[in-house]
Amino acid sequence: MTQDAPTQPVQQPLPLAFVHGQPFTELPEDLYIPPEALEVFLEAFEGPLDLLLYLIRRDKIDIIDMPIARITAQYMEYVELMQELKLELAAEYLVMAAILAEIKSRLLLPRRTSEDGEIEVDPRAELIRRLQEYEIIKQAAQDIDALPRVERDTFLADADTGSSCAPIRLLPDVELDELVTALAGVLKRAAMFEKHQISKEKLSTRERMARVLEILSEAGHLPFVALFTLEEGRAGVVVTFVAILELQKLAAIRIIQPEPLSPIRVEIRHGEDQ
Repeated sequence: MTQDAPTQPVQQPLPLAFVHGQPFTELPEDLYIPPEALEVFLEAFEGPLDLLLYLIRRDKIDIIDMPIARITAQYMEYVELMQELKLELAAEYLVMAAILAEIKSRLLLPRRTSEDGEIEVDPRAELIRRLQEYEIIKQAAQDIDALPRVERDTFLADADTGSSCAPIRLLPDVELDELVTALAGVLKRAAMFEKHQISKEKLSTRERMARVLEILSEAGHLPFVALFTLEEGRAGVVVTFVAILELQKLAAIRIIQPEPLSPIRVEIRHGEDQ
């Protein structure tokens, strides 16, 4: 009994495309490619150097060791395809085709040596230099385009802040202990002006209430400490403080504090506020 020789693995052709999950290794005979599609594909390149750079990157070829015959064949496939479809080619694509053909023919000839013994420069050198410069410029342009750009990647915020949208400012409530603290400060300053009096007039709370209303009617609003007359001494300060409390109780005035821990202010209430 003879033993069959092991079969060598066969490389399966790579699929050209997948349609509904099914691989296609050959193009259908009735496949129709509209000329517009090829024209758009050609216009995607910015020139013959861009097309050459695409072919080099696609096949992962080193620019320094570029096989000119292989690149020329691939380049001419695109040019001939465009000519068969009777699409108008830019003159620069045809000029590049002529340059590739010239380089290919010069590589087939033996290198010439000058009288000084120097060997002729590689015919690919000039084309390689242009390709390297173009690759650097194209990469720099792509890096700049990737930077964030206003009105493309970021947008400036803009909102209407008209009077109709003004926020309502809520004032903090004035607590009694804060009033007492403010009164203590007034009493401390009033003690500095206290004098010995043999006789003094009787202070009236009603009169002081009328006086406070008169002062606030003219000024509109004043600091709490501005309503006290320090020269009247402790008795005058106490009478003024009681008058302010009575007016607050009657809703004739309003005691406010614009900000937490800020000086207390007193303002008169208008008819619509009462």
